[in-house]
Parts: sequence; C-alpha cells; structure tokens
Amino acid sequence: MSSHVIKTTEELVLPIVEEKNLELVDIEYVKEGKNWFLRVYIDKAGGIDIAECGEVSEQLSEKLDKADPIKEAYFLEVSSPGVERPLKTTEDFEKNIEKNVYVKLYEPIEGEKQYEGILKAFHDNIATIEYKVKTRKKQVEIPFDKIAKARLAVTL
Repeated sequence: MSSHVIKTTEELVLPIVEEKNLELVDIEYVKEGKNWFLRVYIDKAGGIDIAECGEVSEQLSEKLDKADPIKEAYFLEVSSPGVERPLKTTEDFEKNIEKNVYVKLYEPIEGEKQYEGILKAFHDNIATIEYKVKTRKKQVEIPFDKIAKARLAVTL
C-alpha cells in the first residue's frame, strides 16, 4: 500500500520538479498518531524557498486529486529535506564527499552497525568514512548495498 502511494506520487511529481529544475530528494507516506502524511522533499543547488514548495504542492495536489491513489484522508507536505538530508542514491554519496554523514547498516562491519564521520570517498559503490574513536582517526569501507539508511549529519 505505502509503496504504491510512493511510486504513484513519484510518477506524478517528477515532471513538476524537472520542469522547475528542482531535485526530488525523497517521498514518505507515514501514519503519525491518527493522521496520514504524504511528505515530498525537494531541493536545488543553493536551497529551496517556501514559494517553490508551495508551487509544487499546488500542482501535485491537483494531480493527486485526479489520480486518487490514496483512499484515506491525509496531509500533503512539500518541503526542503533540511540540513540532515537523506542520502539515498550513489549520486547523493558522490556529491557529498568531505561532508559529515551518519550511516546505519543492515549488518555490522568491524563490529558496528552505525558510523558517523567524514565521507572521504565513494568509488565502485564503496563509501569510505573517516571517524574518530576517542582521539584516533580510523577509516571504514562500507559497500553501498550494506547501507540501510544514510543522511548528512550536523556537527556542532
């Protein structure tokens, strides 16, 4: 059900964002409490503004009303992915070399299932992350297919 809604939404929103030279970052369809939310995250170089989110929301809402892929009531939200933007594709990893990332794995590598550190490289579908253990810097190589979730991570 959820995957059908996400796939249909992606098919409807892609032409809208491409026409506006925007990037579709992610789509979520989730239940929080009693309410369902369809969240569409968009971005562009230099960031997205509220007017662009509003335009995409209006156009997508019209298309969703016509296609009617969601039977229950829901809230549509179109927004920026924020500073902790998800990294979903190999292209996302390639574009974010030298940035701080958080990665959660399907299974442990070197005894750990999550890493936070600097993405030093991404070659042949392997992410190299430099992280600290106390005061020592270490590196781990993580195959892309072992990554369950990844996002940019804010450092203070």
